[in-house]
Amino acid sequence: MDLQIRSALIAKYKDGYREVTAALEGATDTELDARPAPGKWTAREIVHHLADSEMTSAIRLRLLVAEENAAIRAYDEKSFATRLHYDRPIASSLLAFQAARLSTGDLLDRMTDADFAKKGTHPEHGTYGVDRWLEIYAEHAHNHADQIRRARAASPRPSTTAQGAPSEVEGRD
Repeated sequence: MDLQIRSALIAKYKDGYREVTAALEGATDTELDARPAPGKWTAREIVHHLADSEMTSAIRLRLLVAEENAAIRAYDEKSFATRLHYDRPIASSLLAFQAARLSTGDLLDRMTDADFAKKGTHPEHGTYGVDRWLEIYAEHAHNHADQIRRARAASPRPSTTAQGAPSEVEGRD
């Protein structure tokens, strides 16, 4: 990976938290809990996933850089979603997501070419290097921000009366 691509990916990685919070701006509990389709995550679940994924990815990067031939552990995100109470409030998960991104962004800024060349092994992907890590996680938050927008859009909207006041009956025109 050349320096220009790497720099662009680091900038995108650092922008991920802003993108997610922009997607959540003004969200109501109804919007956070709207399920866009059966089997799809709600915006609330996505936020908790981002926190868990971000904390996991931060450790993965540190293992890759600090150890020789690091063994990267996989995890079951569906199990996390069902067992880690993804119905809870999102504030602390947003803080965890932000802190992991900030700390890892600082680390990425200080890494050398030798650090970026490090590789380990992932049980599902085989050889797994720092450059691949960066490609994945630079996009991750942005992809989930789009998913949050789609989930929020699935939320039922209150209808309005002729005077513009909310109607008591949702879904009636």
